[in-house]
Amino acid sequence: MERFASWVEGLMRERGYDIDSPRGGGRSRLAEDAGVHRAAVTRLLQRQSLPDLETMRALARVLGVGLRDMLIESGRVTADDLPLPGAGRSGAAASGPGAGRVTPGEAADLLGIPDSHRRQFVEMTEMIIAVSGVRPADAHSGAQRGVSASR
Repeated sequence: MERFASWVEGLMRERGYDIDSPRGGGRSRLAEDAGVHRAAVTRLLQRQSLPDLETMRALARVLGVGLRDMLIESGRVTADDLPLPGAGRSGAAASGPGAGRVTPGEAADLLGIPDSHRRQFVEMTEMIIAVSGVRPADAHSGAQRGVSASR
């Protein structure tokens, strides 16, 4: 519980939610942005209880993390319980920053995006990654491979 709450607090601070000053309003703003009850956010940050699945899903969306990461960090599941797609392929499960992430081109393949929409999907995904500040390993070079490769 302590580790998870600390992790969420860090995410909140990184995303600009003021949870350190008494009147900062960060808890209320996060609850409003996520569409959840303020009490759920307060209970989490006071280490009283873990959020339910729907609240975790909403918090993950607003905090810019995957639900998988949220569930693993909460201790409700392990990484082995929720393997990443393709984790069994050779080289796909490398360790280190960005390990287990897929490029926009790989995501298009995994999702079955048709060739007629592939370039648009990859470009939009790259834009979202750039705007969100997320830095997956080799996202740009992998996306370029995905765009230029004929499938």
